[in-house]
Amino acid sequence: MVGRTGAVMVRLSLFAGLCLFLFFGFSSSAPALDYRSVATDRAVLYDAPSVQAKRLFLVGKYYPFEIIVNLDQWAKVRDSAGGLAWIEKKNLGDARMVVVTAARADVRQSADSTAPLVFQAERDVVLELVEQGASGWLKVRHRGGQAGYVLASQVWGA
Repeated sequence: MVGRTGAVMVRLSLFAGLCLFLFFGFSSSAPALDYRSVATDRAVLYDAPSVQAKRLFLVGKYYPFEIIVNLDQWAKVRDSAGGLAWIEKKNLGDARMVVVTAARADVRQSADSTAPLVFQAERDVVLELVEQGASGWLKVRHRGGQAGYVLASQVWGA
């Protein structure tokens, strides 16, 4: 009897795996990533969805996160380094921001690597995402007002 139950379980597992493959494997479009940024002056990141949980970090306004899980008043987020934490949703806004992940990102006047340089942004500088451009370029704006185009490979959050 145990062998027969095991065989049924294996068939069910294979069937479930096949269903998941068919559902996700042949999808013509990947699910859109949900990015949000901190809308308050500062926000606490926790190791669980509760203010009684361990406090991990304090982050400043505009820092971008990818939303991984949504609960009632909480969101599990991923940062540019891949770290996971929980944040109260009331601290998040819809402003689209990116953070520089390269040692230095060149922001240019147009979406062309030979275009004149507008400014350079160091690692961990947060920039506003103005629009997603073509050919791997993003139009961004520094909080000082300077705007230009940066390679998407030099930032995270788009």
